[in-house]
Amino acid sequence: MQPSGDLLQQLHHGLIVSCQPDFAEPAQDPMNRPEIMAALAQAVALGGAVGIRADGPAHIAAIRAAVTLPIIGIYKHDLPGYTVRITPTVELAVQVARAGADLIAVDATARPHPEGQDMADWIQQVRAATGKPVLADISTYEEGIAAAAAGADAVLTTLSGYTDYSPQEEEPDFDLIVRLAGTLHVPVIAEGRINTPAQAARALACGAWAVTVGSAITRPRTIAARFAQALRSGA
Repeated sequence: MQPSGDLLQQLHHGLIVSCQPDFAEPAQDPMNRPEIMAALAQAVALGGAVGIRADGPAHIAAIRAAVTLPIIGIYKHDLPGYTVRITPTVELAVQVARAGADLIAVDATARPHPEGQDMADWIQQVRAATGKPVLADISTYEEGIAAAAAGADAVLTTLSGYTDYSPQEEEPDFDLIVRLAGTLHVPVIAEGRINTPAQAARALACGAWAVTVGSAITRPRTIAARFAQALRSGA
């Protein structure tokens, strides 16, 4: 296993691009093909990205064959009775690791977990089963503190605004980035609703170790919808 410090150092002050199809309607998303995600990863690597975030074994394997950048792997999967969906079980984490992910991101929110572990046990089990560093997707300051204390190699603000108890904002949660970066001893990676280069630069200025951008770069459907809506609103 490559040490987590080496992998995270490769991401420092850089752009991570989330190469994922539209999870809300994956069957209707024409981008939802491994070869397309791999081509997106190649394109953003040429553009200066230092890392990729990708979902599911098929897409991760295709991206791994296409680029040498570090891959943060997740496996979005809905389980009956649970709102946790980002890599919710150890077995799914293992599949992501086998597909070629270098780091594994998991839901580290305070919501009920399908396998019932406390956060420290959960992170230790994922790390032991995969042999990979474990990154914690969180939605609040308290969750970030708990995830770092539980042994997460980095904390990501991915889920701020996506739990019913976190701030519902249109912009990135810059306050959360500032608070976590000023407190934690592990890297804080900014993610969530970062739609412009200015917002990405601001996230770094707030103390983020690195910045993840997804829809604003890799989802033509979402980008086109924003333009179309602006034109309709201005008509």
